[in-house]
Amino acid sequence: MTIHLVKLAVGVESVEHLTLLQAGRLERMRNQELEPRLRHVTRSTPRRAEEVLDGGSMYWVIRGFIRVRQPIVGFEETTNDEGRPACGILLDPRLTRTSLEPFRPFQGWRYLDVVKAPYDIADTGSRVNDTLPPGLAEELRSLGLL
Repeated sequence: MTIHLVKLAVGVESVEHLTLLQAGRLERMRNQELEPRLRHVTRSTPRRAEEVLDGGSMYWVIRGFIRVRQPIVGFEETTNDEGRPACGILLDPRLTRTSLEPFRPFQGWRYLDVVKAPYDIADTGSRVNDTLPPGLAEELRSLGLL
């Protein structure tokens, strides 16, 4: 059964900003003649890795809301900046916008059940907050009106 991960995108201002940051990482790897692939390094390896690899995505929390998801394509053992063992979460570069879902701050990553995951905006086309400007939709959601 599929399960997702959710992670705070610390310092990221918008989906566009996340897109630019990740594109920059890939470009730096190409310039260094490294295999260009996105990975997020975290301290702990998910115990439910098989379920995550069964179609799971990383749902990114940006400015207090889940706004976008990114398919997870693998895990690898690696080291962090301090040289300690860590887990690299390998990400597909495709970002898919989701409905805005408020999410409180937390450390690390969390599991996100499929039934609680926000829907993809591209899959709906007719829900009211898909057609609203993101700032207005965010404000209405924070007031409990969406």
